[in-house]
Amino acid sequence: MPSLKDLRKRINSVKSTRKITKAMQMVAASKLRRAQEAVEAARPYAERMERVLASLATSQTDKEGAPPLLVGTGKSDTHLLVVATAERGLCGAFNSSIARAARRHVQHLLQEGKKVKILCVGRKGRDALRRDFSSLIIDTIEMRNVKRLAFGNAQPIARRLLDMFEAGEFDVCTLYFNKFKSVISQVVTARQLIPATLPSEGSAGPGLGDAIYEYEPDEADILAELLPRNLAVQIFQGLLENAASEQGARMSAMDNATRNAGDMINSLTLNYNRTRQAFITKELIEIISGAEAL
Repeated sequence: MPSLKDLRKRINSVKSTRKITKAMQMVAASKLRRAQEAVEAARPYAERMERVLASLATSQTDKEGAPPLLVGTGKSDTHLLVVATAERGLCGAFNSSIARAARRHVQHLLQEGKKVKILCVGRKGRDALRRDFSSLIIDTIEMRNVKRLAFGNAQPIARRLLDMFEAGEFDVCTLYFNKFKSVISQVVTARQLIPATLPSEGSAGPGLGDAIYEYEPDEADILAELLPRNLAVQIFQGLLENAASEQGARMSAMDNATRNAGDMINSLTLNYNRTRQAFITKELIEIISGAEAL
């Protein structure tokens, strides 16, 4: 049976932990508000660009000399997986769910005889995947110094993917991230970046599916300009979705940790009072027994 001193230390320790988790919950709630506003502002732009590209690509996909970013290389032997996770933990299953989905995809591709490369954006994704696929990880892009995400953070990643694609280092590129739905709901999403997956003509949205446009300059020239920009936009949106999902998951995880700490404090306090009462009763019995012996 633990002593009263040990129980007091344990109670004080849990109380200190509860203060930390409560503070982390409040910080995550504050960051979540800004991250949610940013991702909701970015979604319409990314969706509109996809619809414009879908309208342009309809007449270009079957043409000879179509942009490789749109039609691909004609093969799918080498796959590049861009796994975007957080730099820190203490956010529930946020990181592990992304790593789990990427791990399943890698195993499936390897079984089919494909060559796989992994580019990690965020330290936690690298830590989760290097145990099984350390030889497949080509690099890790750390974002620990980024206080607030901007489009400039996505452009170097997009530029690197474009350079690798032009050098023939991969045929298909897929981005893994968590799409933000609510504080308690984040959906693991795999978005193919290269070749670009665009909405079909029927789902292109109002005003684009049935309308006929004349473009100036040529449609091929516009596609050649917009496709690289769309790659950066999709990566930026994925990073924003991840940032909001991370804060939502951390807020939920810290709320659960605070509640669990409170339950543990109540249980330890009850145990402390019972142990203290038992010691008092034992001392009274010894005193009474000694008095009767005299």
